[in-house]
Amino acid sequence: MPDQTTIAAQAAATSATSPLRVVFVGHVDHGKSTLVGRLLHEMGALPDGAVARVEESCHRRGMAFEWAFVTDALQVERDQGVTVDLSYIRFRSARRPYVLIDAPGHREFIRNMVTGAGAADAAVLVIDAAEGVREQSRRHGLLVQLLGVRQIVVAVNKMDLVGHAEARFAEIVREFAAYLGGLGLKAQAMIPTAARDGDNLTTRSPRLNWYRGPILVEALDRLDKLPAPVDLPLRLPVQDVYKFDDRRILAGRIASGRLAIGDTVLFSPCNKTTRIKTIEAWSPLPDAMPPRHAVAGQAVGVTLTDELFLERGETMSHVERPPVETTVFRARLFWLGATPLAAGRRLTLKLATQSCAVEVQSIDRVIGADLTPSGAAEVAPYDVAEAVLRTRRLLALDPYSDNPATGRFVLAEDGEIVGGGTIGMQGYSDQRPLVTPRAQNVAIVEHRVSTAARTARSGHAGGVLWLTGLSAAGKSTLAIAVEQRLFQLGYQVFVLDGDNLRHGLSADLGFNPAERAENIRRVGEVAALFAEAGFITIAAFISPYRADRERARAAAERRAEGSFHEIYVRADLATCERRDPRGLYKKARTGQIPEFTGISAPYEPPEAAALIVDTADATVEGSVEQVLRYVAAKFSLHRAGS
Repeated sequence: MPDQTTIAAQAAATSATSPLRVVFVGHVDHGKSTLVGRLLHEMGALPDGAVARVEESCHRRGMAFEWAFVTDALQVERDQGVTVDLSYIRFRSARRPYVLIDAPGHREFIRNMVTGAGAADAAVLVIDAAEGVREQSRRHGLLVQLLGVRQIVVAVNKMDLVGHAEARFAEIVREFAAYLGGLGLKAQAMIPTAARDGDNLTTRSPRLNWYRGPILVEALDRLDKLPAPVDLPLRLPVQDVYKFDDRRILAGRIASGRLAIGDTVLFSPCNKTTRIKTIEAWSPLPDAMPPRHAVAGQAVGVTLTDELFLERGETMSHVERPPVETTVFRARLFWLGATPLAAGRRLTLKLATQSCAVEVQSIDRVIGADLTPSGAAEVAPYDVAEAVLRTRRLLALDPYSDNPATGRFVLAEDGEIVGGGTIGMQGYSDQRPLVTPRAQNVAIVEHRVSTAARTARSGHAGGVLWLTGLSAAGKSTLAIAVEQRLFQLGYQVFVLDGDNLRHGLSADLGFNPAERAENIRRVGEVAALFAEAGFITIAAFISPYRADRERARAAAERRAEGSFHEIYVRADLATCERRDPRGLYKKARTGQIPEFTGISAPYEPPEAAALIVDTADATVEGSVEQVLRYVAAKFSLHRAGS
C-alpha cells in the first residue's frame, strides 16, 4: 500500500516551490516589455549593472531610456523596437515566486506569443490608454482563453498620454470587460498604469488617486494557485524506452497524477497492463536510495514486472482512470498557417509524445477576433475555429476540461507548427470499451455447414446491406420495401431495424454517444451472424459515427471478405425536418431530446459508400429499384438477371 502521507508531502513540496507563470500579452507597442522591465526594477529583481547597460545602449542609439530593453535582448528587437522572441524572467514578490513571460504582440510573431501563453497560469493583458482596444488586444484575449488561461489582469497602460483621465480608463474598462464576458471570462483586476514612470506597479500613483483597486503587484499576489496536477488522474506519456544493464526503462515526465511502486498501470492506446517494479531517478549522490513514489512534474524512468513491447507515444495511466481512446474529436483551434484551413486538409497532429496523421473532417464554425461567428468554410490565418479532427489510428487523450495536460495539441505541416488547440468530446464517445475484449476462456466453435454450401443452397451469397442516414431520410421505409421485394424473388433476407432492436437487444441502452456506439457494436455482430448464415441482412440505422460503421464492417468481414455494403440513404436536413413523421426534430429543436443527430449531435456521412440512394426527390419505388439492381449485381449466382 503506497504511503499516501509521503506522496502528499512530496506533491506539496513540488507545488510550493513551483512559481506562478504569468504571460504579458497585448497589441504591439502597447508597452508590455516596458511594463515588465519597470516592474522588475521596482521589485529589485534586476541583476547588478542591468540598468546601466540599458542606459549605455540607449545613449549609443541617441534615444531616451527604454525599460523594454531590459527584456528585449535580441539585437533586432533593440533596432526595431518590437518584441520578437519570448523572455522568461524569474522574480519573487513578498508572497511567492513568479516566472514572467514577455510575449510578442506583433501579428507576425503570434506563434511565439502562443508558446508563451500555452505555458502560463495567468495573463496580464496590456492595453494602450491612448490607442484603446485593438484587434490584437482582442485576439490575444481570445487565444489565452483558448489555451486555458482563466486568470487575467488587464493593465490599461500609458495613462500619462491621456492626462491620467479617469473617464478614458472607464471607457476602456467597459469595452474590454464586455469582450471578456463574451469569452466567458472576467478580469481579476483592471488597473490604470503608466509603466515608464512606474505608476501603480508596486506603489500607488498620486497622479491616479481616483483609482481604488489593487495595484499590479497586489493583483498578481491575489491570483489563485491553480489546482495541483498531482490530484488529476495519472498521465505519463512515454518519451523513450532505454535498454540499461538487463533492464528496459521507460522514460518520461509525469504530466499529471502520482505514481508508486506496485501500482497496476495501463498503457494506451495499446491497452496493455502491468505493474510498476521500480522507479528510477537520477541522483548526484551515489548511495541514494531509489524513490518509491513520483508526482506530476517529475521526469522519471520506470521498470515493469512484465516484459512488454512499448514504444514512444504510449500514455501510462492507472487502470481505474484511463484516458479516452478515440479516432475523432472536437477541436477548438487557432490557425497560423500561410493558407486558409479547409475540410479535407491533412496535417500532422502532436499530442504529448504522440504524433500521427490527422484530417480535418469538418469546419463547424469560424470565429474572428471580434467573436463574430462567420459562415466561412475556411479558417483564415490567425482566426479561431471549431472543427472535427479525425485520425486513422486510436489516440489516447482527455477532454481539456478534464485534464489540460493531455487535452491540448499542436498541428504541423512540413515540419512547421501551423496551429493548435484544445480537445472536446461533445457528441463523441470513448472508443475504448468497443475495442477492449472482456470475455475470457472462450473459443471459436467451427460450423459443419460451410459458407459455400449455404450459398449453393440459397443461390446467393450472404452479406450485410448497411443503410445509414439521418432520421427521416427513409432508411426503414426503404429497408422494409427492399426486404419484401427480395423475399418475393426468393432471396433469404431479413431486416434489422433500429427501433425494433431497441425493444429487445438494446432495450437497456439510451442515446448518449457511448450508448449509441454500443448499440451499433451489438447490431454489427448480429448482422454479421445473419450474413454468415446466408441471409442478406438489411441493417437500417442512423449509425452516425464512421468509426462505429467501420467496426460493423470489420465484424462482417471477419467472416467473409467483401460481405459488408454501406449504403448512404441521403436526404438533406431540411428535407428530413419537413418529413419528421414522429415529430422528433421539433422536440430536438426545443431541447426535449438532447443529443439528437443532425441537430445537437454529429452525423458523419460515408466517405466512400458502395451505393448512394438520394431520397430527397426520388420516389420510394425508384429508390427500391436502385437497391435491387445493386443486389442483383453483387449477390446473385444463378439469378444474375433477377
